Amino acid sequence: MPRTDSDAQGARDHGNHGDRGELAAYRLRRERELSSLYATARSLAVLGEVDVVLPAIVREAHELIGSDFAYLSLLDADGNLMLRASAGTIAPEFSSARMPPGAGLGGRVIETRAPYWVSDYRAADGLDHNSAFDLLVASEGLVALLGVPLLVGDRVVGVLFAADRTERPFEKDEVALLSAFADHAAIALHNARLYEESRVALRRLRDAYRVIEDQVATMELAAAVHEALTHVVLTGGGPGDIAQSLVDHLEGVVTIRDRDDKVVATRSPAAATPGVDPSLERELLEEARRTGRCVHGQSGDGTVHSVAAIQAGGSHLGSLSLRRRAATESADVRMLERSAQITGLLVLMRDARVEAEERVRGELLMELLSHPPLHPVHPALRDRALARGVDVDRLDVLVAADCPGRPAADVVRELHAASPEWSGLAGEYLGRATMLLHTDDPETVAETLHHRLRRRLGTPTLVVADRITGHDRSRSFTLAQRCLDVMRCLGDTDRGSTTRHYAMYALVFDPQRAHELQDFVTDTLGPLLTYDHRRSTDLVTTAAAYFTHSGNLSRTARDLHVHTNTLLKRLDRIGAVLGEEWRGGDAGLRVHLAVRLHQLRGVLDGPVAWGN
Repeated sequence: MPRTDSDAQGARDHGNHGDRGELAAYRLRRERELSSLYATARSLAVLGEVDVVLPAIVREAHELIGSDFAYLSLLDADGNLMLRASAGTIAPEFSSARMPPGAGLGGRVIETRAPYWVSDYRAADGLDHNSAFDLLVASEGLVALLGVPLLVGDRVVGVLFAADRTERPFEKDEVALLSAFADHAAIALHNARLYEESRVALRRLRDAYRVIEDQVATMELAAAVHEALTHVVLTGGGPGDIAQSLVDHLEGVVTIRDRDDKVVATRSPAAATPGVDPSLERELLEEARRTGRCVHGQSGDGTVHSVAAIQAGGSHLGSLSLRRRAATESADVRMLERSAQITGLLVLMRDARVEAEERVRGELLMELLSHPPLHPVHPALRDRALARGVDVDRLDVLVAADCPGRPAADVVRELHAASPEWSGLAGEYLGRATMLLHTDDPETVAETLHHRLRRRLGTPTLVVADRITGHDRSRSFTLAQRCLDVMRCLGDTDRGSTTRHYAMYALVFDPQRAHELQDFVTDTLGPLLTYDHRRSTDLVTTAAAYFTHSGNLSRTARDLHVHTNTLLKRLDRIGAVLGEEWRGGDAGLRVHLAVRLHQLRGVLDGPVAWGN
């Protein structure tokens, strides 16, 4: 939490003044605040619904800070800040206030994603005041105001405010305390929304099941088929069991496909099976999806094809098809349609289980990546991971994947499917598909996952693995993410590798070595960069093109769209600035490498200002 450094500094300052009594009081107050914050975080964690979480957030914030009143506003779909909960005495008119995008202190907090306070709101000139809100401020007597952002990932979802009716500054400790509390509150709010989404998904699942049951009640199916399909559902059977049940009663080839038209189960009778007509089945599937009914067609060899779409809530979940020589009777049609409905129910149940498990594993991954490396993993987190066959202490490799042609959620889904192979966890972290796993061979894992993602997603994919050192998972994530950007800058768009293979560019993608990169570029290219800055020239680009084309003057000139004589003058000018030996030998190697690293850094971090 953000209290640690300030606590330590506060203790040193008090110690320097030798006032042991004040030091003891300061420590006691800090302990009470931390204890209160911890208790608050625990209470928020057990709350479920948003309407319960919001008042609890404001109430606890009000008690922690001790301001006259506190309130919480959330962003609506139009970007307005809407007050959703408050604590302390405020007028109903203030409770119904709406702040437009960018206005007021809340607009400043959202724009900067950082805390902001004013000792006198009405006298604050640096804010974009809203006249309607200013009238409410005056009538309410609001003077001092502090706002901190509610952040979910890198997205601001709202602002938590503490206000006083007298002019006064907000101390750093108060800002840090409310910010730390807002971090817990944002997580609790996010969890509450996930909880509501889960409830909605469950309600939809129950509604879909009721619809299916209502339709089933109207069908006149044979008792044997009814018992067989019921047995499949009650015993946790799958598509293969449904297909076998249909084969037993209809004596034809039954095939079940998923939403991507891939075969998940096929069963056939012992007798000779009829042939397949793929084009006819595709036409029948399109018609079945359009009509929602079982449709039929006959191929040239007399085989009758029947196809029923598997649908639920307007979503296409797959198809069920039957091939046989005999004509399809009305009772058979009802049997196929009911079987498709039961299969849809099984798919929904499976998807709900998979989504719930993926969400839990994704949350575990996010907690581990955001966990301080020097602090032991909380036993509760460790137990949750062990319940899923994951030992967090053995997760020694981080993998990040980038597939520009597909959403990150698609990549995460594939990583989830692959994670059990390496006893790992997969999820989306800061917008990037990420996996934590255990392996002795990160390079093989990177190549294996690359080939798998490339095949499954059907588009170029970049995968990079990094060996985690000292349990510093967040650093490995940063290295892997920046290494992906470096790979793309170097022209690699479809590859699986490790950060070790790009060690020569570590100065670029490792933020902890930024000072080394700065020193190297300054020592080697500093005079040339300063020259370009002062004279508005671009000799660095000329040098880069010269090295790219291995010193070939004609190709370099064409690349730069200049005459050869102009190029020669530029090269002479570079020699005058850097020394004539800049083109070859050790000096040329240093200049070439410095130019390349400077270009890559410009792509990753933006241009760096040079000169005075």
